[in-house]
Amino acid sequence: MSRSILEEAQIHPVIRETIANSHADIVQEVKRAVAANDIVIVGMAQNPMPKKARKLLDRQKLGYKYLEYGSYLREWRRRNALKMWTGWPTFPMVFVKGVLVGGANDLQKLIESGELGKLLNGRA
Repeated sequence: MSRSILEEAQIHPVIRETIANSHADIVQEVKRAVAANDIVIVGMAQNPMPKKARKLLDRQKLGYKYLEYGSYLREWRRRNALKMWTGWPTFPMVFVKGVLVGGANDLQKLIESGELGKLLNGRA
């Protein structure tokens, strides 16, 4: 799979640093969490889907790191940097063993199929 991303050659050199540094702090924070934790959920307040993902993992008695960034009207620009980084359009963003597996519904499918256990045990 290849994602459509604007080639660096198509970005004027004067603005490359601005693009590279745009909300880089949030991306770095998530990268650190993903590197340090088997399961990471990135969500936002008032959205029921991050809560659903947490409840799914709680029922499985699986630990996870939860990062919450703003609400529908707050911090949307910062969250947009995460969407651009991952290519995932919605929240939550669920990472398992460093791999983006999707959102809450995708996590539910992984649990139901037994695939989550395989991912966590390195057998996928």
